[in-house]
Amino acid sequence: MGKRRIRNLQYLEAGEILGFDLREDRRKEAEEKYKIRTFGDFEEAMDENPDALVICTPPDLHMKYAMIAAQKNKHFFTEASVVDEGINKLMLLCKDKEIVAAPSCTMRFHPSVRKIKELVDVGAVGKPLTFTYHSGQYLPDWHPWEDYRKFYVTKKQTGAAREIVPFELVWLVWVLGDIETLSCFKGKLSKLDVEIDDVYQMLMRFKNGVFGHMLVDVVAKAPYRTFRLLGEDGVIEWDWMAKQLKVFTAKEKKWKEYPVEEGKPEEGYLAGEKMYIDEMNQFLKAIKSKEKYPYTFHEDKKILNLLYMAERSSEKGEHVKVV
Repeated sequence: MGKRRIRNLQYLEAGEILGFDLREDRRKEAEEKYKIRTFGDFEEAMDENPDALVICTPPDLHMKYAMIAAQKNKHFFTEASVVDEGINKLMLLCKDKEIVAAPSCTMRFHPSVRKIKELVDVGAVGKPLTFTYHSGQYLPDWHPWEDYRKFYVTKKQTGAAREIVPFELVWLVWVLGDIETLSCFKGKLSKLDVEIDDVYQMLMRFKNGVFGHMLVDVVAKAPYRTFRLLGEDGVIEWDWMAKQLKVFTAKEKKWKEYPVEEGKPEEGYLAGEKMYIDEMNQFLKAIKSKEKYPYTFHEDKKILNLLYMAERSSEKGEHVKVV
């Protein structure tokens, strides 16, 4: 993600970019590929007095660097998290400061997700009733250039499937509203050489009455991100891999397809760059006071709480009312 954010910021002509990483090989790669200056010592990097920090560390280190940024009155952006330890202290510290504190909400910038929200908001398929969603990709394919057992997604706290649950809930709640009750099964089902839960199955009842089902896995040998919403007057279908978004309405009795412009993926990746560029652009606009960043740490805490409630449901074998 650090390399991706460098590409995003260079595309946006955001100014000078400095890199910090403990690993010399990663610093060398960034210097050669992106022509930036890098540092192996964080204090030395901060001596350069950057205007903002983009925090692309493993999730369990986000708060460490976010707290430093807030204490030093620096704008900061953090990648999607799965750990809320320290978030209350961070929000309190940022409360009276004129800095932009921006947690990632990448999927809200995906062109198809934005179109789905627009269609739901205007009632294109009538009142939403129920949906099913599957997000899956085989874990060794996440970083094919390195051993999947050697990066943070193989740790229990920051496990790959666990991380993706809130990543997806960020946009589902944005489109369909708050969740009232949920139920979950999670577990290690595959032969992957890691001790993490590799499948999460969730059932949700939203406050507006919508029923939802979400499957998140890191065992699917073919990548998936498929969504189907049934409304009183039609259906919305999205297939991320096929780059296809379409709507069926009972009135017209036919499908209408909408173009999906997600940008060209970087070599070795599946996702197009557009949503990441748009997210960084929104962060830059917020810094310049042109527009407000659309997602807060207060909202992020609520999303992470949904993950913890789901895990509680699985462990106790019961439906859990969201609190």
